Amino acid sequence: MLSALDLAARLEAGDLTPRAVVELCAETIAAREKDVSAFVTLDLAGARRAADDTRLASRPLRGLAVGFKDIFDTADLPTQYGSPVYAGHRPAADATAVVLTRQAGGVVLGKTVTTQFASLVPSATRNPRKLAHTPGGSSAGSAAAVAAGMLPIAFGTQTAGSVIRPAAFCGVAAFKPSYRLIPMVGVKDVAWHLDTAGLFGAGVADVAFAAAAILQRELRVDGITPAAPRIALAHTHLWPQASPAMQQAVETAAQIAVGAGAKVTELQLPPIVEDAYEAQFTIQDYENIRTLAFEYERHRDRIDPLLCTQLERASAISADEYDAARRLASRARQLLADYDVILTPSAAGAAPRGFATTGDPMFNRLWTLMGAPCVNVTGLNDENGMPLGVQIVGRFGRDRAALEAALFVEQAIVKKVGR
Repeated sequence: MLSALDLAARLEAGDLTPRAVVELCAETIAAREKDVSAFVTLDLAGARRAADDTRLASRPLRGLAVGFKDIFDTADLPTQYGSPVYAGHRPAADATAVVLTRQAGGVVLGKTVTTQFASLVPSATRNPRKLAHTPGGSSAGSAAAVAAGMLPIAFGTQTAGSVIRPAAFCGVAAFKPSYRLIPMVGVKDVAWHLDTAGLFGAGVADVAFAAAAILQRELRVDGITPAAPRIALAHTHLWPQASPAMQQAVETAAQIAVGAGAKVTELQLPPIVEDAYEAQFTIQDYENIRTLAFEYERHRDRIDPLLCTQLERASAISADEYDAARRLASRARQLLADYDVILTPSAAGAAPRGFATTGDPMFNRLWTLMGAPCVNVTGLNDENGMPLGVQIVGRFGRDRAALEAALFVEQAIVKKVGR
């Protein structure tokens, strides 16, 4: 994988040029894209032109190559939302996150594959770790591109688990910030009370560096010795549905963190918080049928049958049910204010073999609903060598603290088991 921090340091030192970074990515794309299918649109010529801009040297990202999930609008590249309804669609303007990335000195290399309308419909992307396994969804292309070494940084979005889960499956770090810390203007909605943009990178410090540069916030955690965090180990009511290997990975991560000086205690979530898990389904489905109202009304025959079936079920949710789910979620958020960070699975297990599903986001839904910052931490694998991600969940608005705790756990795992 390509470390954004390492590349940025080499750019700053003059050991690399932005054009050289583009060529480094292009070389890997040429070698691996045929098998992985991470990109729906590539613009290497445009990236080379952008990389020759001498102003990049004074900007935080210094010319790093970046990819965007194909639900972020781009005026100079097609934005097709993973759907034949929008084949060749050219938005009039860039999404705000794209503008901010370019202003920070990022060079947009292309658009990464998303599932249809960022839904549950599997995409053509394959997992670089083992091509016979799903990369997850809906940010499949972004996670796979980073895992394959095609990009140092890529953007995705999460409505249930579409940043953390594919990161876990592909074995890369990911940062889903507090709800809408990254602006969502110009991003195709799935569910407007849940959608959150996030970042993929080689390690925790890489995604923190990129987020800090793009958002102009104090989020960097590189160059520090992270403080030993107080970690709450949350099994939740879903724990029995995690694979034995995933359960062992979480317990191992907790033991390694304790050995490195962290304090780990068991957390029993209040019943209302676990009830809120079910509310996430109601909110997402009720809003999704409305965000796709035009497409469902005018182009239903061009929507995948799997998504159509979900939308048909969603149409039966009443406004009263939706309002009740939102009230429940609001009450639950108020009860999650007394912890530093939570340790929990990033997914139910390793990436499933085959492509009938993108995997179940059960271990992400609640935290997305809570609007909490989440970080996927890599370093542990199952007996077949497939990644098993563990998730650090922070308090809303305490994103840097979540990143620092995740870095602590990541470094402890690397020290104990290697990378």
